[in-house]
Amino acid sequence: MSGEAGALIVAENLRAGYGGRVVLDDINLAIRPGEIVTIVGPNGSGKSTLLRALLGVIRPISGRVRLAPGLRIGYVPQRLAVDATLPMTVARFLSLPVRRSRAETAAALARVGVAGLEGRQLASLSGGQLQRVLLARALMSHPQILILDEPTQGLDQPGEAAFYRLIEEIRAETGAAVLLVSHDLHVVMSASDRVICLNGHICCEGTPQVVSEAPEYRALFGLGTGGALALYRHEHAHHHGPAHPAAACEAEEPDHA
Repeated sequence: MSGEAGALIVAENLRAGYGGRVVLDDINLAIRPGEIVTIVGPNGSGKSTLLRALLGVIRPISGRVRLAPGLRIGYVPQRLAVDATLPMTVARFLSLPVRRSRAETAAALARVGVAGLEGRQLASLSGGQLQRVLLARALMSHPQILILDEPTQGLDQPGEAAFYRLIEEIRAETGAAVLLVSHDLHVVMSASDRVICLNGHICCEGTPQVVSEAPEYRALFGLGTGGALALYRHEHAHHHGPAHPAAACEAEEPDHA
């Protein structure tokens, strides 16, 4: 790929899947420092498969993934299954596998809006509290990129909006790039520099506004209010990341994999 010098993560002609079954084909993308990229797509479109391939959890069938040397990644999973019988405080969880001081733990929890939870049992947290604790843990490694796999699943709409605003603030403060998979096809941060619409391949890519108007997006998700990207707009009219060209949304033939 040309023009990707300095990118944190690059996928080149990536094909990925499981047991010989192709889930993703012909994926070319680059995540640059400081930008927020949101991936949307229907169930089974390969969103989580893409993250696993980029993280090195699965090996590509063909093509390759390149990471910047020494890249620090903070990962927030969809959900953490917590055994209700397992005694595990928030403070203890945040000290796995690297022991953290009380001050570090307190600062991380305060930063994500859940100060004072150190002594609480992990299993007793609400969904929103747990996702913020997971985010705090990811931030403690001072990542250059945050990768979040459907982080607001199970949260109500105000909870989603608040979480997305928090991510935007963290990007502005730390300069970390953000790669986010959205489980809700119609909810994307207005702060996103790019939205990638995935359906086995990249069928559309660009700013939230451009993607919402693209024929490929509308063909997948409809034309009514349910098919429009709902943009959470707030005071941050200007993002702090690099500017990008509006978009390229090209019609493609469906893969026959």
